[in-house]
Order: sequence, then C-alpha cells, then structure tokens
Amino acid sequence: MRVTSSMYYDNLYKNGHNNIRNKLFDVNKQISSGLNIQYAHENVTAFTDTMRLDNEITQLEQVKKSIDNGLKFSTQSDTALNDFSTSVTKMKTLLINAANDSNDDISRDAIAKDLRGIESHLKNLANTSINGKYLFSGSAMTTKPISDSGEYMGNDFKMEAIVDSNVRQEYNVSGAKLFLGEESNINRQVTSNVIQKNLSKMYPDYTDANVDGEDRNLTAEDTIRDLMGDSDNDVDEGTLKHHFYLRGTKSDGTTFNKHIKMSDDQSVDNLLQEVGKAYGNTPDVDIVNVTLNSNGQILVEDKKDGSSKLEFHMVGATDLDRNDNGGADDADIDDAKYGADAGKITNLKDGEVDFNKIMHNSSTANNAKLYIKEFNISSYNPAKDASTKIGALNYDRTEFAKDGAKVTSNVKQVLKSDNSFVKDSTKISEVADLSKGNVDTLDGSSLRLAGKNISGNDYDVKIDLKSSANGGSTFSLDTDGDGDYDDGTYKIYDMNDPRDAVDADSMTYRQLMDVVNMNVTNNLPAGGSADDYDKAISDSNYYGGTNITYDGKIEFEDRLNSNTKAAVSLQDVNSGDFSKDASIMTFNSNDALEIRDAKTDFFSTIDRAIKSVEEYKLYPDGHSGDARNIGIQNAIEMTTRLEDHVNSVHTTVGANSNVLQTSLDRTETLELSTKTLRSSVLDVDLAEASLNLTQLNQNYEAMLSTVGKVAKLSLVNYL
Repeated sequence: MRVTSSMYYDNLYKNGHNNIRNKLFDVNKQISSGLNIQYAHENVTAFTDTMRLDNEITQLEQVKKSIDNGLKFSTQSDTALNDFSTSVTKMKTLLINAANDSNDDISRDAIAKDLRGIESHLKNLANTSINGKYLFSGSAMTTKPISDSGEYMGNDFKMEAIVDSNVRQEYNVSGAKLFLGEESNINRQVTSNVIQKNLSKMYPDYTDANVDGEDRNLTAEDTIRDLMGDSDNDVDEGTLKHHFYLRGTKSDGTTFNKHIKMSDDQSVDNLLQEVGKAYGNTPDVDIVNVTLNSNGQILVEDKKDGSSKLEFHMVGATDLDRNDNGGADDADIDDAKYGADAGKITNLKDGEVDFNKIMHNSSTANNAKLYIKEFNISSYNPAKDASTKIGALNYDRTEFAKDGAKVTSNVKQVLKSDNSFVKDSTKISEVADLSKGNVDTLDGSSLRLAGKNISGNDYDVKIDLKSSANGGSTFSLDTDGDGDYDDGTYKIYDMNDPRDAVDADSMTYRQLMDVVNMNVTNNLPAGGSADDYDKAISDSNYYGGTNITYDGKIEFEDRLNSNTKAAVSLQDVNSGDFSKDASIMTFNSNDALEIRDAKTDFFSTIDRAIKSVEEYKLYPDGHSGDARNIGIQNAIEMTTRLEDHVNSVHTTVGANSNVLQTSLDRTETLELSTKTLRSSVLDVDLAEASLNLTQLNQNYEAMLSTVGKVAKLSLVNYL
C-alpha cells in the first residue's frame, strides 16, 4: 500500500497530538489536585486501597477521640485522688495526735473541728465535676455522688474507652468502688466494748468490800475467778460454776449458740480458746484469732479473707450463792429449776450486772447474787419483750435504731456466695443459714416481727416460712398478747400465674419487707385474695416505705411523720433459746463492734472516727456516752485501712491512665502510618509530576516541529 503524505500526517499529528494532550491534561490535573486519581475508573486498584485506608483512618480518629476523652477523665480522677490520699493521711495524723494523753478535752475539741473540716473537704472532692459531669458517680454523671449525710447516690457502672477493635479500657473509678469498695485480702475484726477489770485485784477480800484493792485491767493470763469474781476467799478448782453463753456467726454465714462452763482456776486464755473452738478452731487449724486487748476486751479476727459475716456476742453468769441455794445453779440456764423454760437466756433476767453493787449489798436486782457479766452493750433499746430486762442478754432481739422518720437495722445483709449486699430481688435463702432445722431449706423456719406501728400501737407478728408443698409462706398476728399467733393467717403471695403463697426458699427480701411495711403502717389485707394482698401493699406504701439501704440494711421510713412512733424488731423465733437451733439469720443485733472489714463505707467510717474524738473516747466503753463508739485507737487503725483503700484505688486509676496513654500513643502512630501509606497510594509526587510535565511539553514541541517540516515537504512535492 502506498503511504501518502496524508496518512503520515494523520499518524504523526492527529494521533500523537491527542495522546500527548491527554497526558498533559492528566499531569496538570494531578499537579493541581495533588492526587494520582480522582475517579475509580482511572485506577481501580488504587481507588480500592484508598477507600480501605480512608476507613481505617476514620476508625483510628474515633478511637483516638475515645481514648483522649477517657484519658482526660482518668487524669482528673488521678488528681482528685492525690488530694484524697493527702487528706486521709492528714486525718490519720490528727487522730494520732488526739490519742496523745497530753491532750485535754479542749484540745480534742479543736482537733475534732479540724477533722470535720477535712471531712467536708473530702465530700467536696468526692463531688468533683468536669463540665457538669461528676467524676465518681459511675454512669450517673449528672448525679451528685455524695449526699450531705455521706450516702453514695451514684452507681457502680464502668465507663470504658475503645482502644482497639473489640478492646475496651476502663477509665473511671465509680464511687461504689471508691467509697463502698471491697478488698478481698482484708480480714474482718470485731471487738467487745466493755472494759474488763481483774475483780480479784479490785476486791482482795471477797468477803469485805472495804479492803483496798487495785484497779487493773484483765489479762489473758488471769483466771476466770479474776474475771467473774467470787463471794468467798476459796478458789474452787475443777468446779464448773462459771457459765458463758456465746452466740454469733462464722465467716461462712453459719450461726451458732455455745454454752461454755468453766472453773475458778482456769485462765481467761482457756476461755478464749473455747470461743475459738465455737467458731471452728482445731488444734491444727485456726478459723479465727481470739485475743484480749489491753482493756480486757475480746477481739475476734476472721482468718478468712474478704468475708463480712463474722459476728460475736457473749454474756457470762455466776451464781454466787449456789451452795446456799439447795444445789440449784441460777447461772446455768439448763438447770432443772427452770423447768419448761430451760435453755432460755432470759432465765438470767433477774441478775445483777454491777459487781460493785453485789459487793456493797446495794443491788436492787431480783437476784442480787446472780452476777451477769457484760461483754457487749448496744446503744439501741431492747425490744419490747417482757421476758428480757437486761440489755446484755439481748443479741438479736433488739429494736432497729430510730432516727427521726427512719428506723434502721444494724446488720448488713450479705450474700453467702460472694459477700455482696442483698437487693430487693435477693432470695432470703441466699443469706440464711440453711444448716438449721430442715437442712438445705427454709421450710419450717419462722421469724418474729414485733414493735409499734406508726400510730404507737403494739404489734406482734409471726412469719412462717413454708414450702409450696406445705401451703407456702404466711404471717399471722397475736393481738391479745397471749403468745398465740391466731388472729388471721395471711398468705405472702408470689408473682406466679396463678398467684399463691410463696415457697420459703423463693421468698425475696422485697416480699419480707412488704410484710414489715404492712404491719408497721397497720395496713393489712382486707381479705384472702391476691388482689387484697396487693392493695394492702399499695396502701401501706402511702404511709411508709421499707427498703434496703445502700449498705445492705433494712430500713423503714415513716412518710407522714418526721419523728416516727414506729419501732421494729425482727428475729428468728428461736432467738435466745440455747436448747434449740441458733437463729437462721440476724437482722439487728447487740454484737461486737466492727473495727475492720473487707467492705468499705468511706464516709461512715470517717464519721465514726471523728465521733471518737468528739466524745473523748480513747477506746470503746459501753458504759459511757455512745456505747457503739469505736474509740480513737480503733479509729486510727480504721483510718489506716481507708488510707490503704484509697491508695489501692489510686493505683488502679494510675494504671488505667498509663494504659490509655500507651493506647493513645499507639493509635497516633498507627494513624500516621496509615496516612503515610494512603499518601503513597493516592498523593502525587510533585517533583516527579513536574519532570513528567516538562518532558511532555518537550515531546509536544518536538512533534509540532516535525509536523511543520512534513507539511513543507508535502507542498514542494505538490508543486
């Protein structure tokens, strides 16, 4: 085929021109936009990689924002806890100063004022907020965490930042952990609150009270005669004339009664060993440590970490004229003289608790020769029970504490499984000791609810816990005071369909508290139907409310009266009867004082510590002021515990901050790497593009020059 000038022109100019022009357009577009491609069709692989990298960058930016917000929150918490730790340490220093014997009451008043100032500062720190969000309220960030009374109002929700795909990091510390947290490595410790003297030293001649003696606190090496006294100067060896009645709860929630008999010549240390055995101590393994402090008070320390269940109560009794009483031993509640009432602690109700009055023949007790030894004294009034007249005899037959419109129990309801506080929905069987009665079930157990309703009238109620097979749980009333609960029997209805009396093992605290509320407000079911029962509950809630407090206690609040007339006591019907099983559970008690526990109640502990200074108490003393006051010495130890707890939480917050900072650094590095990779895929190398543009321009100019020459040659040929 003949190649014509036209064909040569078309091939050189038209095709080359279009090709170079397109390339020049692309290079100019890249230089002006800074991008290799702008549309997917230009380079599908590059476009796909870019979209993937853009998505990763977006995710990394979101993660970085989440981490950054969490880090700021955690850092602020860290700063607040620094101040917390400093303030608690200062409080401990002031308590140590208050314990110094050189301080008089005026000095301690000044120290107490400083302590109250620190308490106020700690509450302000607890309520620290950032942009209207409280640091220590959990997820309830708009709720002020600590009330004026020191009660925690937030929740225990964990706030978490996203630090990676499917990886979250906690960044807050809730007030539930800081103010009510639990340390699993802490052993519970309780102490009696009556100072014990060596009576043999105080009264060298037990037949003559006027013989001068020595005021000396009891030691573990002293004898039982030194502890319990005597009416003659003969030491009876081997005669078990001293009786001790021990009641309490072990670390596993098991309750027990123990009658211990001892002789004059046995030591107080022997008594402490017997107490230990009651808790389960063996020659090889100690379950508890039982010791005597410098004030002659008994300390019981749980060897099991993290349990809040251990309780201790004991009373002693000695019949000082047993040899002149026809052989009867009034101090032995099992003595035949008590007949059908044998085994009941109330058999000791006529005794005298003041040995000095016995020595000086000034006792007004019905049985002035029956000495009752107090170890625990409660500041709460004993329940209205005609058969209980000596406060020392009361263990769990005590009234809830009254404060204005509220009456509150003093025993925390704690789950056996994990030591956590109960809730409305918690089953009673999850707390009760099921080793009693019908083993592994509450079927057949009974509780007694007694006191005064909001109108000031007496009520006495028996709550029978029964299985569904035995008709379900009910409650009945004794309105004439004859001890027979025969005035109506009301079903405690469940929420099943159809409704019926609840099975004992399925009964919840809410259902128990409904029974309490109906009786304390005097709103009982009008009939026997479930509708009548529900209406009585609804009506009772108008007059009052019975609920679980933040620290696991049962509390009734009078909604119509600021100073309620209501009184509540709730206990096992077997309470105080050593001939029967120990109580299946305890709601309120005259027990030993808690001075160490796995559970923390931050502001309650601080308040108790400050009150020890305000009342000038160096140590617990049930016979002066507030019987439940822990004393400055114990307050120091409890503050040390708070100090350790705050430091532990502070360490956790610091660790969280470190993790968040590390995660933030890592995320920023990943973001930079991803952006760099994206840039290598999508962004133009301007130097390379500029060089390419220059080359294309030169090529274009060369092509135009060549075309011009071709065009001239063709004209000559034409001519």
